[in-house]
Amino acid sequence: MQAADTLRTLNYSGIFLSCFSDYSEKCIHATPEHVLLYLYSGEQVIEDSGKKITIQAGECAFIRRNHRLMMYKNSKGEELYKGISLTFNRAILREFYSKLSKADLPKKVIIPDKNVFSIKPKADITSLFQSLTPYFDENMKPSDGVAHLKLQEGIFALLNQSDVFFPILFDFTEPWKIDIIEFLEDHYMDDLTMEQIASYTGRSLATFKRDFSKISNLTPQKWLIKRRLEAAYIKLKEEGKKYKTYISKSDLKILPIFLLPLKDNMAFLPLTLP
Repeated sequence: MQAADTLRTLNYSGIFLSCFSDYSEKCIHATPEHVLLYLYSGEQVIEDSGKKITIQAGECAFIRRNHRLMMYKNSKGEELYKGISLTFNRAILREFYSKLSKADLPKKVIIPDKNVFSIKPKADITSLFQSLTPYFDENMKPSDGVAHLKLQEGIFALLNQSDVFFPILFDFTEPWKIDIIEFLEDHYMDDLTMEQIASYTGRSLATFKRDFSKISNLTPQKWLIKRRLEAAYIKLKEEGKKYKTYISKSDLKILPIFLLPLKDNMAFLPLTLP
């Protein structure tokens, strides 16, 4: 990959290969699946309830499902961010669990409250991610069979790390749902599709729309536009912010979504609007 490429994330049957250039890429971890992450270069900073966890090159971490985290994928010096994530969905975990001898399952395991676990670089972890490197470097797609095998290897490696991963991985309760309005208030300025918002709140798109209709007479799209207009009005009029300053700091990428409703609906129009 050349430095000019700003972002590449490839998904091969649950194995994500990610590469970012020389900037910080903020993202939300909100999928209802467990993730095993290995960092080849750069660094990744994870914010969990006000605490910051930094993963350096050569380190591995496990991130639990049913939790929303903020993650920053950063280049470091001359090194681009480069990492591989293994995502364990319920289907592969159920399949793996069905083949386990239930008599060998550990008893009375205390499950910690934390959501991010540092994984020691044992031989099984190291060999697993080294075997995935050629697919990254040579832009090759592993077959579905190979991807499935690597996910199984990842589960074995976690179970060999600590007994705590038995009850964590094989908890088959339904995915969590987080509060819709709370999520939208935190992320109404982010450039997210409805499908992404639904996923980040632990819902299918249809379920998200149905749940949203119970709390608002507006559609989700109209609610977002209204909320952006309210924020824009405060920033541009009451706080005296200039249009360009507000837009540059808001990280709002789809400007027509912001500008057209502002012109059509607000009695006050800043002189700096185009």
